Amino acid sequence: MSVAEEPGRQPRGPVALALLALLGVILFSGFVALGTWQVYRLGWKRDLIARVETRVHAPAVTAPGPDQWSSITAESAEYRHVQLQGHFLYDRRTLVWAATDFGSGYWLMTPLQQADGTIVLVNRGFVPADWCGVNGSCAAAPTGDTTVTGLLRVSETARPLRHNDPARNSWYTRDVAAIATARGLTHVAPYFVDEEAAPGTLEVGKHAWPQGGLTVISFPNNHLSYLITWYLLALMVLGAGIYVARDEKRLRRGR
Repeated sequence: MSVAEEPGRQPRGPVALALLALLGVILFSGFVALGTWQVYRLGWKRDLIARVETRVHAPAVTAPGPDQWSSITAESAEYRHVQLQGHFLYDRRTLVWAATDFGSGYWLMTPLQQADGTIVLVNRGFVPADWCGVNGSCAAAPTGDTTVTGLLRVSETARPLRHNDPARNSWYTRDVAAIATARGLTHVAPYFVDEEAAPGTLEVGKHAWPQGGLTVISFPNNHLSYLITWYLLALMVLGAGIYVARDEKRLRRGR
């Protein structure tokens, strides 16, 4: 017995066919649009990765000054290899919660005052939760004029589940403006700098606190798999539409 001859199987009516066709068109168009969007996202992500790689490995340039601060954005400046000079204001440092390969602890955010009076927050690196600096004295730190080389980072915003609480000195993001306000700092750059690791300090067993050079430069790039998925779904909808059309044609021939 053919499909067209199955008892109880009747061709769908015009309204049902119209609704199925409309649903198919909506799904097909939506999946194609999502796949095409992922094509553009894939190109954008590849450009971003290439741009960041170029910036990270380029020779260090002078960190942007006040006349450039208004134009600083993640797209234009994030991860730029920069250098700056000045002296650290250790009494106004801030510990920001962090989780690294060394475990849980803090980023040591320390203001660096430059010769023109402007200030740049420097992430001197990671320190463990029991680091001596949490409670007071610790190993000697650079004094006087110091040259810092590292990667420029844009200010971070609040996390969804954890919020900075300046009143309790509890910090979870490197929010430059909030830290500057809490520490009474003025003329502060709208970015911070992740300081590089001292030579040899990232070798096994040779790390020292604070440990610099831990900037995570990782951009998940799953857009190719996403676009393949969306286009395959579009093809499945198209295939389903062709099947329904052929089935309806057979049913009508069998009547």
